Amino acid sequence: MAGLACAAVMRPQQSFAATAATYEDAVRATWAPLRTEGGFEEIVRYATLAANSHNTQPWRFTLGPRSMAIAPDLLRRCPAVDPNDHHLFVSLGCAAENLTHAALALGLRPTLRFEGSAITADLENASVQQSPLLAAIPRRQSTRAVYDGRPVANDLLRELERAGTGEGVAILLITDRKQMAAITDYVVEGNTTQMRDQRFMEELKAWMRFNEGEAVATMDGLFSRTSGNPALPRWLARPLLPFVFTERGENDKYRASIGSSAGLAVFVAEHDDAAHWVEVGRACQRFALLATSLGLKYAFVNQPVEVPRLRAQLATYLDLGARLPDLVVRFGTGPELPKSLRRPVAQVIA
Repeated sequence: MAGLACAAVMRPQQSFAATAATYEDAVRATWAPLRTEGGFEEIVRYATLAANSHNTQPWRFTLGPRSMAIAPDLLRRCPAVDPNDHHLFVSLGCAAENLTHAALALGLRPTLRFEGSAITADLENASVQQSPLLAAIPRRQSTRAVYDGRPVANDLLRELERAGTGEGVAILLITDRKQMAAITDYVVEGNTTQMRDQRFMEELKAWMRFNEGEAVATMDGLFSRTSGNPALPRWLARPLLPFVFTERGENDKYRASIGSSAGLAVFVAEHDDAAHWVEVGRACQRFALLATSLGLKYAFVNQPVEVPRLRAQLATYLDLGARLPDLVVRFGTGPELPKSLRRPVAQVIA
């Protein structure tokens, strides 16, 4: 999800860094297949493999005898790009969807409810169920690369549409090139607005991890190689950033990346509140997992959602009535990029 940041984001994760000699070690530990003997903590690990804004991992898990809860970690909220915590609650919904598939694979049926600001999963014993989407969880990634432009077959588009529809959540799949170009203009205008906002840029930079050492030390954030950029020492990357990370350059990248995609998916909730944002996250995560299982890639292009005036304009363009767009995602066939990391389970359990 395109934008975020806050205090205390560079605190080193020494407990993991001491055991992971390299970034490759950290990737293997993060994205390991489900261990059926792992119990509740293994369900939590799989939940944290969900999509989340800027890889901030803004969640805290609380474990009970027959339940687990996912609550916001407010130290990881991002007030510049996400002042109403929209992306934060979408991220919690993504984690809740992963939790559902992992729990079923361990013989536990979760019943989810949203109360206050937390998602609670009440768990009961059930027969082991291997969801078709389970295997996609450790393979999913938000792939910020140019795709190959190939269209997606109509029958697969219908499958993606079903996966991306949720309780109070609709999905619009857009493959018409003229409409995609119009939405690209909103993305570019949103990116321009954000890059001219000093608070947004400082927040974004706070979550950047310029090399393997930084990525492993924090186990969060936007590692340069996951978006196709080189790894560099911080002392070199920071002064170079204004010259290589430019408004025009980024806008050109967004035009090329959307132009190379098979289509766009816009997620739209019936109401603009936290409970529905959670459901948007669940629907988006299902869409992402199915896309992965079909050999497709996807990436967020959320700038029109993150700039309020553009969110309203995009709603008008899409003829949404009183509803507002919640997420904008491009999808298609593309390359594999290096993986992002996740904090160890012990650091996300309250």
